[in-house]
Amino acid sequence: MIGYYILLGAIALASFLISSKLKGKFEQYSKVHLRNGMSGAEIAEKMLADNGIRDVRVISTPGMLTDHYNPANKTVNLSEGVYNQRNASAAAVAAHECGHAVQHAQAYQWLTMRSQMVPMVNISSSLSQWLIMGGLILGIGAKSSIGFYVAVAGLVLMAIATLFSLITLPVEYDASNRALAWLKNKNMLSQEEYAGAEDALKWAARTYVVAALGAVASLLYWALQVFGRRE
Repeated sequence: MIGYYILLGAIALASFLISSKLKGKFEQYSKVHLRNGMSGAEIAEKMLADNGIRDVRVISTPGMLTDHYNPANKTVNLSEGVYNQRNASAAAVAAHECGHAVQHAQAYQWLTMRSQMVPMVNISSSLSQWLIMGGLILGIGAKSSIGFYVAVAGLVLMAIATLFSLITLPVEYDASNRALAWLKNKNMLSQEEYAGAEDALKWAARTYVVAALGAVASLLYWALQVFGRRE
């Protein structure tokens, strides 16, 4: 039990440090203004056009680091700080989100799988831990096998959410690789601007790695709790 909390604490600390580093990187590279004078929205629109994508809209969304691609309505949603800004950070984020749009257009298998899992994950994320804890309590109180099966059902739901986190990794890394390749091949950025965009995207990807590690750690811990009590 203590070891688990130490592990979770270490993962939480790593997540905090990486998130703080990411914010610092984006602030740093937001001061590197683009020589081409293009805004994040303009870069996104050009990347979509260069990839032959005509049915995706680029829109502004409120908040900071709220950027995302929505495959349901085919929109690249850029935060206000990215949509209007003309710096290396904005270029990196805009191109990355368009990377997801290119994945969608080309039926990239990991994105397709991830999108199909979204409805299940929305349910599993909210129910899994309640089922596991309820099953464990029921098993202790009633001393019956019903509690065990309830807990196992919770583990299955948690495993789905964990798999979702793992599948997110190749999706995010591939989107960044597509973004950087396009920025480089089209000579969109100077050497300094490209280095900043590349560094920012690397730190962004690390947040997903930490999230996946946390999901795996939680699944293993609860699996040990459920099956350990069965013995």
